[in-house]
Amino acid sequence: MSKTKKERPPRQAMPEQPPEERIHNFNEVPLGYDEETARLEASRCLQCKKPQCVLGCPVAVQIPQFIALVAEGKFVEAAQKIKEDNVFPAICGRVCPQETQCEMKCVLGKKDDPVAVGRLERFVADYEREHGEVEAGEVAEPTGKKVAVIGSGPGGLACAADLAKLGHEVTIFELFHEPGGVLRYGIPPFRLPREVLDAEIDYVRNLGVEIRTSFVVGRTATLDELMEEHDAAFIASGAGLPRFLGIPGENLLGVYSANEFLTRVNLMHANEFPTYHTPVYCGDEVIVLGAGNVTMDSARTAKRLGAENVTVVYRRSRAEMPARAEEVHHAEDEGINFELLTTPVEFLGNEDGWLTGARCIRMELGEPDESGRRRPIPIEGSEFELPCDTAIIAIGTSAHPLIKDTTPDLGVNKWGYINADPETGATDKPGVFAGGDIVTGSATVIEAMGAGRRAAAAIHEYLTRQED
Repeated sequence: MSKTKKERPPRQAMPEQPPEERIHNFNEVPLGYDEETARLEASRCLQCKKPQCVLGCPVAVQIPQFIALVAEGKFVEAAQKIKEDNVFPAICGRVCPQETQCEMKCVLGKKDDPVAVGRLERFVADYEREHGEVEAGEVAEPTGKKVAVIGSGPGGLACAADLAKLGHEVTIFELFHEPGGVLRYGIPPFRLPREVLDAEIDYVRNLGVEIRTSFVVGRTATLDELMEEHDAAFIASGAGLPRFLGIPGENLLGVYSANEFLTRVNLMHANEFPTYHTPVYCGDEVIVLGAGNVTMDSARTAKRLGAENVTVVYRRSRAEMPARAEEVHHAEDEGINFELLTTPVEFLGNEDGWLTGARCIRMELGEPDESGRRRPIPIEGSEFELPCDTAIIAIGTSAHPLIKDTTPDLGVNKWGYINADPETGATDKPGVFAGGDIVTGSATVIEAMGAGRRAAAAIHEYLTRQED
């Protein structure tokens, strides 16, 4: 007899570091399930004959199958089941927006809380790693074909892993001095611990993938020069060019892009100065402009750097905030303030060029714009000053032009993103494929991975056709 709703246990909470402790460290906030809690949560799964959760996953992980293995206590087998479709479950279990993807499609969620797919994914991946059960993936016989992958973020890593498994010789060319892309420079360790990221990258290396760091495609070598030595290429360079507000005072000292602020802390260990020689200034009164996950990461990082007051300033209301609900919840628990329906119109500074405040204006919401969210409209006469000595602009990114500018025959759209087939990643340049944020603009980690996997399949087909 199937379990009734009354018999079915509630969704299992995730234990966390207390807010008053975690604001003083960069350790991971959620602490993870134990074995008993994971099996109890897994027992909630309805094991649907037509699982909608799989349709909500950009890489189509066989979710009911791995959850059934968790319920049986077969944790390593569950991790291996996930890796048939997703080689980075420890990452995705932490940073993917499951609430708008697989969990949103969960049938149980129609009348109850959905199964905690992400938490279970994280649990089995951690269990496998912590018990030394991670096995190197099987690799096919060498094909003799060489593929260049530009960028070591989620899309590039996923593409490289699949191509290596198919027997191709893959080299990743990474701009920074450590691999990981946005996973390392954009996401703080309190959301994605570095030992977790490093273990997932080592898995890719163990497949035979070479990672060359401090290699700037367009400067160290052009794409065309790489293509002289490779049979195909996949561009997964991301969208790392910061956007600014275009208001007076943005050049004042104390005004950062979120890219610079987070990169200094996450990749260059600015929070460990003077052990690492990359200081970052963070004042006592910090404002962060935006409302996405990067905004929450920046605000929570500033709090950990010792800021007394951190305020998120957003021009729309809470209902329109694109950040994950969990990230907003964590920010609020940590004492982050929210100044909603507000936008700055000018940064104010002193005679020495340092930021002292922001002149802001109140907003009201009008009709929906092209994003589907209600358009913010300034309220005349509502200006006020918000004191601050640090401002972090986290309003999104755009495509960096370096590869485009050094590859004249690579087609791009009017925003500078590479034109690529959404299913295969093929560009209009023979042998060159692209995917992830450099094609779509800023998206999720799992969506970039999905693009990387689709491109890998298309590249394999392309290379196979060359042999015929």
